[in-house]
Amino acid sequence: VDLMVSLPPAFALGVAADAGRKLLPRVGAPPAPETFGSVLQQGLGRTICRDFYFPYAEKIWGLSADQLSAIQARRRVQAGSLAKLLGKVVGGLPGVRRPGAGRYFYPRHGYGQIANGLSQAAVRHGAEFVHNAQIESVRRMPDSTMLVEYRRGQTLEQTQADHVWSTIPVTALVRALRPTAPPGILTACEKIKFRSMILIYLVVDQPRFTEFDAHYFPERDIPITRLSEPKNYAAANEPPGRTVLCAELPCSTKDGYWDMSDEDLGELVSSSLAKSGIPLADSAAQVVTRRLPHAYPIYENGYEKHFEAIDDWLGSIEQLLSFGRQGLFAHDNTHHTLAMAYAATDCLNDRGEFDTERWREFRRIFASHVVED
Repeated sequence: VDLMVSLPPAFALGVAADAGRKLLPRVGAPPAPETFGSVLQQGLGRTICRDFYFPYAEKIWGLSADQLSAIQARRRVQAGSLAKLLGKVVGGLPGVRRPGAGRYFYPRHGYGQIANGLSQAAVRHGAEFVHNAQIESVRRMPDSTMLVEYRRGQTLEQTQADHVWSTIPVTALVRALRPTAPPGILTACEKIKFRSMILIYLVVDQPRFTEFDAHYFPERDIPITRLSEPKNYAAANEPPGRTVLCAELPCSTKDGYWDMSDEDLGELVSSSLAKSGIPLADSAAQVVTRRLPHAYPIYENGYEKHFEAIDDWLGSIEQLLSFGRQGLFAHDNTHHTLAMAYAATDCLNDRGEFDTERWREFRRIFASHVVED
């Protein structure tokens, strides 16, 4: 009911008209090559795409909807048609909603507890972690072992291994390999691009900012794309009288946002919220930022032929495995990437032999993953 009465009339009429057009026979010119834009417009109609998905996509990936691959639409947008969108809305209604639907567990002390818990369990089983290190090279040795060279401070260190499993960006792995990758593979790496992001955390001296866990901003004149309030994810009351907001700012490492100070980024978020009609009651008590140079893979039209060339070449190197969101250039959630890790361990037997055929079967499953928002 709230959705029906809150939608702007022009938007609601536009969506209704788009739904009506789907009932009419299609006439006109032969279809053009598919893109992110054409797939979504076919499924959702012009109004939703024009007012939300297209400007939002341009902010996230830095390209127009028609410059993005159709694969991006199918792997990134779960409700890619009006029917699916309506089903999602109806599925959340009381009496219709399945038991447990729309619920998930959120760590009391934040999302980072997932990584912390996994790393602590790994240490208990004998794993060793090396932090604050920069990979220099990954060398394929004549005896079929691998030698990883990394730098900590001014010290260059080495680790020899029977297998190297990498979750770093696939392009960074290729450039680190020795002997050097063939020229064609290095050229393909130039065609594979990632979108960067700055996470801007505002500490606010009030119990809660809003009742919602997240706000989305498709407007082109507002640089942030999403604002989340982790306290609302967990329905927590701690700490009393204080909450934290996380604003997401997609960008490039080469644009002006990347080099802005924390203070200026905090002001940017504050002004964006004011422009959106949900201003802060007072200035943020503290601003903390985290810069992610490889936040999103960019599925530009034609990207797949370049990735496939890289992927095939890496797959030909025994003892080397590239996987995870960055390693497989995949739009995936945390549970998807954890599934990749469990699958990889299932392919390695007690003798240290890796079952490549079984891994190929898992890869076919990974290709069916669709991001869940």
